[in-house]
Amino acid sequence: MKRVEGKVVLVTGGAGGLGAASARMLAREGAKVVVTDRREDEARAVAQELGDAGLFVALDVTQESQWENAMARTLEKFGRLDVLVNNAGMGIVKDIETMSLDEWRLVHAVNLDGVFLGCKHGIAAMRKSNAKGSIINISSIAGIVGVGQFPAYSSSKGGVRLLSKSVALHCAAKGYGIRCNSVHPGYVETAMVEALAQAGGQAEKTRARMLKGIPLGTFGEPDDVANAVLYLASDESKLMTGAEVILDGGATAQ
Repeated sequence: MKRVEGKVVLVTGGAGGLGAASARMLAREGAKVVVTDRREDEARAVAQELGDAGLFVALDVTQESQWENAMARTLEKFGRLDVLVNNAGMGIVKDIETMSLDEWRLVHAVNLDGVFLGCKHGIAAMRKSNAKGSIINISSIAGIVGVGQFPAYSSSKGGVRLLSKSVALHCAAKGYGIRCNSVHPGYVETAMVEALAQAGGQAEKTRARMLKGIPLGTFGEPDDVANAVLYLASDESKLMTGAEVILDGGATAQ
């Protein structure tokens, strides 16, 4: 039997990067996957790759009405929701002196408000399904140690870390059988990390400097994160809630 056979999963930010890798891996392991994103063409293509196991739904995670629609579409198509992967995120490479208030608010709206809305509406959908569910919030090592070029990103991802613990404790106290954990990737080969490397104008030197901060000496790959998502989505992790899964090659151990 596949590791998430029969489960229904909704993934935000599924158009590419970590979201697309997670959607593909979950589908390979037996799940039905709702792929959501604002980038409709790319996310629809990912869902189409999954065949009958995939469904595309347009979703701007900052808009509550779109969350309500995404949950309704999921329940209509597949009849339940077992797993929510709050993956959608963004970053702006500006330090605290150059970032505007509007930029600060935008990053928090996507990275933190979006996760709050996902948890809120995900819990409701899981309860309608009588699911022993799993909420997986993609944070970052920036939510643990902070990054100088990323004040809003660091703040929002730190918020995701503690929101996940709050949701975990709430669901446990209510006896819902819904778990909530956070995943904290370090530098993974995605468009966001490439943008960070390019920001200083010397991408190769920046990448070399990033690598020096990773004891294992290598960047991660999207499937490294997808493997962690798969574990948290499966019943193999049934005792994990309020926990942090750190995937950083040892960077935060120093």
